[in-house]
Amino acid sequence: MSKAFELLQNVDMEPGTKMGPVPVNGHRVRSSVVDQEEITRLVQRVFRDANAPRSVLLSAVDPGDGCSSICAAAAETLAATAPGTVCLVDANLRSPSLHQRFEIENSVGLAEAILQPGAIHNFMHRVAGTNLWVLPSGAGSAAVAVLVGSEGMRARMGELREAFDHVLIDSPPLNRFPDAVVLGRLVDGMLMVLQSNTTRKETARTLIDSIRNAKVNLLGAVLNKRTFPIPQNLYDRL
Repeated sequence: MSKAFELLQNVDMEPGTKMGPVPVNGHRVRSSVVDQEEITRLVQRVFRDANAPRSVLLSAVDPGDGCSSICAAAAETLAATAPGTVCLVDANLRSPSLHQRFEIENSVGLAEAILQPGAIHNFMHRVAGTNLWVLPSGAGSAAVAVLVGSEGMRARMGELREAFDHVLIDSPPLNRFPDAVVLGRLVDGMLMVLQSNTTRKETARTLIDSIRNAKVNLLGAVLNKRTFPIPQNLYDRL
């Protein structure tokens, strides 16, 4: 049996969690290797419930687990299929990438919004022809330690919730930095991205404990880069 499948069977999630592991394949937004059907299922399971969270943070266990791609693809799908406005935030101030994926300027973004006054829309870009807005990391993102836990970050996150119907936030990997746990306290819930055949069960369990201890609402896990078929009824039982 695959190590990734064993991991997802045995890592117990928070009792009452609304979402089980969802498989997602791919690396880049708008690429054929992103399985659109699975991204759509992810969006439906997280955002279409009557009590669905409006602000969700995604964080991978390790670098390279595909968190940014999944976050961006989910935001695009949500914007294309749901009413209301969607904001995609690059809060991975340590290694930002969303500005490259959407081919937008990164001279102004989240970092500047935290440090400077002005309406939040002044720091973001709208994707042409859609109801999707992207808030890149910004050029001043080098001062990570100061920005992540700041009152300015808290205020801007609250402003995003007021300005948009849905907010998806990309954050640094859990196993490297504390940023995601800090930011997780400012949103409705967190999704943890696991990589098939790579994420270790012990590591995932330790991170889940850290998330719970920080009083962050862990919605579920997303299995990325799956290379083997598992029937839907087995996913539903995980």
